[in-house]
Amino acid sequence: MQVHLTLKSSNSKTGPIPVSTTEKASCPNNCPLKGNGCYANDYHLNMHWEKVSKKERGTNWETFCQSVAKFKPNQLWRHNQAGDLPSNNGTTIDYYKLEQLIQANTGKRGFTYTHYPLNAFNRSLINLSNQQGFTINASTESLEQALNAFKQGIPATVVLSDKYQGLKKFKFNEANVVICPAQVNENITCQSCALCQKSNRDCIIGFIAHGSSKNKVIKIVKD
Repeated sequence: MQVHLTLKSSNSKTGPIPVSTTEKASCPNNCPLKGNGCYANDYHLNMHWEKVSKKERGTNWETFCQSVAKFKPNQLWRHNQAGDLPSNNGTTIDYYKLEQLIQANTGKRGFTYTHYPLNAFNRSLINLSNQQGFTINASTESLEQALNAFKQGIPATVVLSDKYQGLKKFKFNEANVVICPAQVNENITCQSCALCQKSNRDCIIGFIAHGSSKNKVIKIVKD
């Protein structure tokens, strides 16, 4: 599993925090955005992602985890600006590799998103990780999917069509949906917000489709 770690991101949305990129093979086949509108396939990020996937950049998983362990206490960081969690079969999360990352993140504030199916095994690992301080968000393409994860106690995010542009929040059934603050306010970044890192938050986070392939995404999302 090849992973690249950028210690200080130049992305204006994340702010200058560490971010990682994991090879494309980490993405589960059930993700409807895989090769079909994923924002990570945008030109510059995709060029970087390709080099990581070809092992022209980055390191192996163990070395990556060692680097994470060296972060200063309470460091906020984002795992996977592109890519997903490690897996042996494309369906279930790799417990051993995830445990390595959880341990490396001890005392830090890492967070990520996953498209792996929320079967019993994956849910147990996601819950374990969230309890131990490394936040894994369920990444979904419909409000119904997001609500289902939310009801199971899993922090959820959802991709939304541009009809929600201009809103800051809204209600879906019994859940509050907050539009990503960094999309609403250009002065807010992941570094200053950190809402996605809060595994016990009382809301679903919505990301309005963006990027060069947003029209493809809008055809996929069901909101």
